[in-house]
Amino acid sequence: MVVARPRAIPCRAVGHETREPVVTAQEVEPPQGKPRARELDRLLGSMEKLQASDLHLKAGSVPVMRIGGFCRHLELPPMSAERVQAVCYEALADGQRRVFEESGDLDFAYLLPDGRRFRMNLYRERGCVALSARFVKSRIPTFDELYLPALALKRLASFDQGLILLAGVTGSGKSTTIASIIETINARARCHIVTVEDPIEYVYTDKKAIIHQREVGFDTRDFRSAIRALMRQDPDVIVAGEMRDAETFDFALTAAETGHLVFGTLHASTVTQSFGRILDLFPPERHKQIRSGLHFNLKGIVCQKLLPSIKPGVLRVPAVEVMISNPIIRKLIKEGEEAKVSDVIEGGKDEGMQTFNQALCTLIQTGFIEEKTGMEVSPTPEQLRMLLQGFRLDEGRRIVG
Repeated sequence: MVVARPRAIPCRAVGHETREPVVTAQEVEPPQGKPRARELDRLLGSMEKLQASDLHLKAGSVPVMRIGGFCRHLELPPMSAERVQAVCYEALADGQRRVFEESGDLDFAYLLPDGRRFRMNLYRERGCVALSARFVKSRIPTFDELYLPALALKRLASFDQGLILLAGVTGSGKSTTIASIIETINARARCHIVTVEDPIEYVYTDKKAIIHQREVGFDTRDFRSAIRALMRQDPDVIVAGEMRDAETFDFALTAAETGHLVFGTLHASTVTQSFGRILDLFPPERHKQIRSGLHFNLKGIVCQKLLPSIKPGVLRVPAVEVMISNPIIRKLIKEGEEAKVSDVIEGGKDEGMQTFNQALCTLIQTGFIEEKTGMEVSPTPEQLRMLLQGFRLDEGRRIVG
């Protein structure tokens, strides 16, 4: 196996590219005198040292790792379709292999012998087996280690009841943020936490709380079955996963109404867009009812994007928009004026709230990201530019000091 220097290509990432790490044969192959691991284990085992978040395997291509937000082709031999299938099938139990061959895709967790954990997605493309694997850190990082707004998230973690939503695109770090929030609750509250995960990404150790983690496909037949059973398990805190349909969101609202603290995720880019995504799950005749449920039970929305960092030692950093419900926000939700919520967030700094532009402004001013990166991802670049100059724009796009 040759010494490899990965070639950077942009892939769902913007902004400044960090320095390229060197992938040597020693970093992929086992040390001298040690037995050869399975090929997949060797590739996965090299990810932590390289600070890679993801590994991609496909027929006819060399392995690809995402490092610092960029996909990098390793200078290793291309893998044939037969080899990719053989490498991937090594990781499957017989039951998993049957499910994959019947359905064409499979989500599962995979552990190396040393306990390092990976979230795996096996699928078919152009008739061949392909794999995407994400490295999951064994220790749950703190808010500060993740560069998250700690005071705001600690406040959300302190609620005893209600609905809290984590929004963002795939790969924006929602699962890690939820894990950090749950670990905060675990350290302070004597309560029962139940999670439904597909697959389990972080394994918790009981501290003051008792935590039950249910993995779809192993501990329960499917997501809906697990959700229906949750209320019979005496939970105080529920991690319900993705709000993917009306049934799941109805459950989340009902659970919040009956005194539980419920966490869920959404695929949305901003807090304002999150409200639209929620309402899109339901027919128009139910929108008034859903707004009423949100008015009474929604405690907050955290929306985040992961951006490439220019600060030494930091590969990626989150830009985080935070909404924490207050009387004004609840009134706007009830009246269907969600578009005005961003103005309340902008003025809610003392309550722990911040808009994306405020978060981006801070990241630029503290040297975490380039100004160009902030402008590229900002929902309103003109407002961000004014913030950087010490001004802001009101609703009528007038300059306010």
